[in-house]
Amino acid sequence: MKTSPVVLLLAMVMAISQFALAQDKAFDGTDLQALRTAVKTDKKALVSSTVMLTDAEAKKFWPLYSAYQLKLDTLNRRKARAFEDLVSRDKPITDAQAKSLLAESIAIDDEEVKTLRAYQNRLNRALPPRKVARYLQLENKIRTVQDYDIAGALPLVN
Repeated sequence: MKTSPVVLLLAMVMAISQFALAQDKAFDGTDLQALRTAVKTDKKALVSSTVMLTDAEAKKFWPLYSAYQLKLDTLNRRKARAFEDLVSRDKPITDAQAKSLLAESIAIDDEEVKTLRAYQNRLNRALPPRKVARYLQLENKIRTVQDYDIAGALPLVN
């Protein structure tokens, strides 16, 4: 069965228009798979298009963003090291190792909250409160998706 060129052209126009509409619409944070993909592709571009900064705001925001991302990256590496042994084990961990793992995990979480508070205060001095809330909400969604992916890969302690 042959498809007519008109049908093909119509299908292409519809597909392109859907894509164009999606491009024009700001990311609303509800499609977590789209969020996951956007973060892998270019997180900074996602943040930029979602927060919609003026030039003056951008000048203040991006250095804070970079410093915050560096701190989060350090915490992520620390978390990975803490759980690396758990994932690679073929035997149960000891009670002492379990206590140590819990203590380190809670310490990392505490450090993350402390970091968030510090950067929220800095961001509040640089941006309007709605933009700070929008950025931190987006960052929270990103971290939640990442945490979900990590949780899916980690076995429970034996």
